[in-house]
Amino acid sequence: MSIQLVTVVALTLVFLIATVLPVHMGALAFVAAFVIGTAFAGESTDDIVSGFPGDLFVILVGVTLLFAIAKGNGTVDRLVHLVVRAVGGRIALIPWVMFVVTAALTAVGAVVPAAVAIIAPIGMGFARRYSINPMLMGLLIINGASAGGFSPISIFGSIVNGVVARDNLPSDPGLLFASSFVFNLVLSVAVFFLFGGRELIRRSSAARPKVAALAHSGSSTVTTMTGDPAPSGGGTDEPEERLPLTRDHVFTLIGLAALAVGALVFKLDVGFTALTVATVLSLVSPGSAKAAVGEVAWPTVLLICGIVTFVSLMERVGTIDWLGNLVTRIGSPLLAAILICAIGAVVSAFASTTGILGALIPLAVPFLLAGEVGAVSMIIALAISSSVVDSSPFSTSGALVVANAPAGQNDKVFRGLMIWGFSMCAIAPIATWLLFILPGWG
Repeated sequence: MSIQLVTVVALTLVFLIATVLPVHMGALAFVAAFVIGTAFAGESTDDIVSGFPGDLFVILVGVTLLFAIAKGNGTVDRLVHLVVRAVGGRIALIPWVMFVVTAALTAVGAVVPAAVAIIAPIGMGFARRYSINPMLMGLLIINGASAGGFSPISIFGSIVNGVVARDNLPSDPGLLFASSFVFNLVLSVAVFFLFGGRELIRRSSAARPKVAALAHSGSSTVTTMTGDPAPSGGGTDEPEERLPLTRDHVFTLIGLAALAVGALVFKLDVGFTALTVATVLSLVSPGSAKAAVGEVAWPTVLLICGIVTFVSLMERVGTIDWLGNLVTRIGSPLLAAILICAIGAVVSAFASTTGILGALIPLAVPFLLAGEVGAVSMIIALAISSSVVDSSPFSTSGALVVANAPAGQNDKVFRGLMIWGFSMCAIAPIATWLLFILPGWG
């Protein structure tokens, strides 16, 4: 048995064992990386540790720590309240606001994990406060990031268009962006109605007349998640005018703005920037930050880092290239095309979407140059298939949603995203094959 096949079997066993037995999947993945790496691949422990996703670890810890502080001192609740007032009590619009904002951030050049890292904690705060299904909120944020991710000036778009140009393949950057955006928008409409959108619309319709009546009468009450006016008298449900910003709120808002500007404008590392802001806030206000470290989703961190470490081993021993070469030898071009998209989807669900796009497109160049499958349609299908699976909890975006899920719902959200992400591994390649490759675009 080849080392590549050994790693595939080992990864399958990791999932099966962790599903059947009460063993932490992340710890099991670390053990598998150690055993396979030393016994079969001849690697040292230093080689194995080199695959540890330090950047992902810092992002998960830094962002969740910062927003744990913001949640603890009441800043997140105030942001939630402001946005709900801005949409006039239309709770159903909140997930779509998150979709649009995240798409706009990635479309103008924000790295997808950076945009999700900034928006997910706020969006999941909305979900917790207004009883919005966290799956609905999380998926719309992730889909929004993917929707804007392939604009000509975005990171994903620049990588794909650059690889295509370097290999002298036909390209259409505008069509790539439009196709990705529309696909993710339609997918989000499906998500909205699958995960409680009808109930949100009903609640919004019930709440709007009461919000208008309260605004007209100048009442000091606000509208609750059920559409009924909540009495004033303290707490986070007070109108904004009755709750002036505290010193901690001001410093936290400045810190959040610094994170956004640093990550999006100055391209600073999201994780280290978030850790820096969190540390400064801890120094400024030790009391409000005291319990924040305990709020970091450590089990999620262990899980994601373990899986990614094992997938890094698979990449080093050539498993991804091995799978790709097997596909390109298939005699049927249309079958090979859908299998390449499937490989991109499955691997991207566990590893870097950026890396997969950069690896699979060059691998498919001889196949595309033969002209039996349209290069433009193949690139679009591969790009979409490899990006919509970012909803997997093993990707950075999915992990951030899990880490910021409402307290006590992390495991439920993890399972939900795993089911959804794996379903996308099957649905996205088939859908993009039918929509783009089979008609023979470009």
